[in-house]
Amino acid sequence: MPQVIRVAHSPDSDDAFMFYALAEGKIDTGNLQYVHELSDIESLNRRALTGDLEVTAVSIHAYAHLHRTYALLNSGSSMGDGYGPRLVALEPSPANPRQAIQGKRVAVPGLLTTAYLALKLYQPDFEAVVIPFDQIEDAVRRGKAEVGLLIHEGQLTYADDGFQLWEDLGAWWLRETGLPLPLGGNVVRRDLGDVIVQQVARDLKASIVYALEHRRPALEHARQFNRGIGDERTDAFVAMYVNQWTVDYGPRGRQAVQTLLDRAYAAGLVPEQVVVDFVG
Repeated sequence: MPQVIRVAHSPDSDDAFMFYALAEGKIDTGNLQYVHELSDIESLNRRALTGDLEVTAVSIHAYAHLHRTYALLNSGSSMGDGYGPRLVALEPSPANPRQAIQGKRVAVPGLLTTAYLALKLYQPDFEAVVIPFDQIEDAVRRGKAEVGLLIHEGQLTYADDGFQLWEDLGAWWLRETGLPLPLGGNVVRRDLGDVIVQQVARDLKASIVYALEHRRPALEHARQFNRGIGDERTDAFVAMYVNQWTVDYGPRGRQAVQTLLDRAYAAGLVPEQVVVDFVG
């Protein structure tokens, strides 16, 4: 009997690309049978707090709250190397966006997202209005918030929708630290035991490598999750978040994760100091 491993991720083109080989049976996973579940990242963060899923995508911010239950896989990162979540508004950018958002209502995609954590490090004094990620622009238009924090495909399409860029938090983080901004990763539940955990790590890495080596069919699979951005932008978005960082964090990527969580702890934004261990 195969052992069922539930693997959860966002219904986004980059995650679909990453998990293409697993979802379509393109690689040999031995006695493990992967069953995919799709949900938005903040819902996955909340679900991971209960330890429900064997493998799941989570925000790096959320990992600080669940590291005792889950280990961070060395493959599967979404890393913003000089780019990332974007602060946008309908008005032109002020001369000092960090000062300008002080005290303002900012629509954010969830309080456990790395986007929210990066924003708190950028400017701790604002009023967070939690809005589903795909409704943030609409919330700003309707006056529920004055500024929106965009993740996923909105990072590419905000200008088409009449919004002005105030700050790219990935670019800010690079200026601040010299490091990429680690947004998301994949985690595996520790109680599965070393043998299963290592096999999951191998299978996930193999899936990512397979997609990168078979880009066209992987993109065909991913396009069904692109929320109407078109093939060219789907390719561009996937390239932003499925790349060499996704295959392996590498020394600089691992440093980026540790630095983010260290700064979050120093700022009182996570409950404890986390020494990150990477599996695989």
